[in-house]
Amino acid sequence: MIDTQAKLSAFLPDLNAAGWLAIDTEADSLHAYPEKVCLIQISTADGDRLVDPLAPMDLQPLFAVLAGRELIFHAADYDLRLLKKHHDFTPFKIFDTMLAARLLGERQFGLGALVEKFLGVKLDKGPQKADWAQRPLTPRMEDYARNDTRFLKTLEEKLRSELIAKGRLAWHQESCARLIVESSVPPEVDSDDIWRIKGSTFLESPALAILRELWHWREREAIAASRPPFFVLSHETLIAICAAAAGQQPYEHLIPPRMHPRRRETLLAAIKAALAIAPEQFPAKIRHHSKRPTEAEFKRFRSLEKIRDHHAHGLQLDPTLIAPKSVLGDLARDWDKHAPELMNWQRELLK
Repeated sequence: MIDTQAKLSAFLPDLNAAGWLAIDTEADSLHAYPEKVCLIQISTADGDRLVDPLAPMDLQPLFAVLAGRELIFHAADYDLRLLKKHHDFTPFKIFDTMLAARLLGERQFGLGALVEKFLGVKLDKGPQKADWAQRPLTPRMEDYARNDTRFLKTLEEKLRSELIAKGRLAWHQESCARLIVESSVPPEVDSDDIWRIKGSTFLESPALAILRELWHWREREAIAASRPPFFVLSHETLIAICAAAAGQQPYEHLIPPRMHPRRRETLLAAIKAALAIAPEQFPAKIRHHSKRPTEAEFKRFRSLEKIRDHHAHGLQLDPTLIAPKSVLGDLARDWDKHAPELMNWQRELLK
């Protein structure tokens, strides 16, 4: 485990000289809130190394070495978002083995399934839900973490060869470039939408006012405890409390009996504060009115769907890789506006 500045400094020359680099990360999203990067796995031709981003060391020299290289990932989306959010790192170029497998028509594209199919190696499935912030890591956790990058180069070589043979390497390169761009853009936060959890569409405005207050209360509690929000109070319980309180029905029996007295007190205070909100300050109940397509738009949608499905069948691809139905709907309404949003290979298949 590289967990000191001296160890990192000693590793960097070897990393800089490596002919290829495979990367993965582990986070603690099931055990902490907000999540953080707890482990960075790096494989090269010389072996597999683990870097501890929780250790007191400066990681910028590491990311400086990684910045100008092509990095091999599997299912890079979450890793790229984590690295951007917590370390402001965006790679120059990637090869995503999951994207490659999907573009080759593989239906089972998890790392374990691909390594077993293409390399004949069966990986240990656990400990996927382990607490990666714990130190020291167990030997099994270390082995599991190393296996996430150990086979990526060999897998990449096989998948790249098949992509070239099928004329789809350019598709993959464009898809990976799009993924880098999308993962580097911070998600937009709508303050009037973020608290509208599953089940909230059934609540009326008074209950929504309580939910808005309780959602922010739960966020504060989760951050203070460094625990995911659902450990503080589940979505279902939040909804039930809000509905009962707004309807002037008993709700204290809905509060988990084992909740700490201090937390219970602050929850009750939040409910009381929400009940005191003036009606004119209630959030609006959002009603989604989908615009019915015109007959011409519907015909264009069916035509695009037929073209998409024809190509998907011939290429043995998941049709949603070419375009999901929501995108087909946008294209049917206004091709000129939405076609530029497609990647070149997707657009060519839909012409």
